[in-house]
Amino acid sequence: MSDFPRISVLDMHTGGEPVRIIRSGFPLPKGGSILDKRRQVQAEQDHLRRLLMFEPRGHYDMYGALLVEPSLPGADLAVLFLHNEGYSTMCGHAVIALGRYAVDYGLVPVTEPLTQVNIECPCGLVTAWVEVQNGQSGRVSFDSVPAFLFQSPLQVEVPGYGMIHCDVSYGGAFYALTEARQFGLNLQTARVRDIVDAATALSDRVKAICPPQHPEHPDLSFLYGSILTDSQAPAPERASRNVCVFADAEVDRSPTGSGVTARMAAWYQQGKVGLNQSARFQSITGACFDAEVRGETRCGDRTAVTVRVSGRAYYSGEATFWLEDGDDIGRGFLLR
Repeated sequence: MSDFPRISVLDMHTGGEPVRIIRSGFPLPKGGSILDKRRQVQAEQDHLRRLLMFEPRGHYDMYGALLVEPSLPGADLAVLFLHNEGYSTMCGHAVIALGRYAVDYGLVPVTEPLTQVNIECPCGLVTAWVEVQNGQSGRVSFDSVPAFLFQSPLQVEVPGYGMIHCDVSYGGAFYALTEARQFGLNLQTARVRDIVDAATALSDRVKAICPPQHPEHPDLSFLYGSILTDSQAPAPERASRNVCVFADAEVDRSPTGSGVTARMAAWYQQGKVGLNQSARFQSITGACFDAEVRGETRCGDRTAVTVRVSGRAYYSGEATFWLEDGDDIGRGFLLR
């Protein structure tokens, strides 16, 4: 074998979106804040991200979670999120999966009917609530970090599509939000390729024209992706469909936990939802998350809200990966 370690993982999915939880074999960063650890892994272990996320072990839309030592008081675990481009700051679908994982693998004391799991993410401390009945974990909810509408309305000229009206909102990561019909797309019938092209073109223009700024942490000041939505008004009984395209044109199979948070923050500031009002969101796979504005708060100098997002994750398998000597292709590649 080469000098690559054997890495053991457990795979889950939330609404079809993968979560590859790294269990052993990945050298862990030492000391510092969660953002320090994120920078350290990026600088020193990025070849292992490629090994696990890229083909032949992963694929273009693979997603991963690396558990690291917490640095915040009260955190039960801390996590770095991995994807095709690098390391995200928040991931709701992974938090939902990690809530179940923490309960089922003894990372927290279990209480019924709800077990609290405090998860330190790069964007801050996120509290998850895991339903437990007769020892069986189930649906998971989490309370977001402070979320806010950053820019609205924003008009950008997108090459090939014309003038697009959008919002930029933060839910643990920044997203551009806009209706798919502005691109001539119907989310029920459009090809995924066409959705990806439109969302990527929007992200590129927003990054150039209106790069977002987080009021407290420069490491969080970047546009993570764009979310194309249908035209449904918020409602608890009728889902609003959306597709998130993030990182390097990666398609989220889930409704996107941080994206749902960003949409609720935007709706709240625009007067479309109120406190304790809920809405349902549906992904490209048909999976649904429920969300509710729980309260007002602050993020730096900005008015913000806390959003509770709920969904369900499932286990899908386990594996141990390694790299043989001479296998240069096996170090990781992607096909677009």
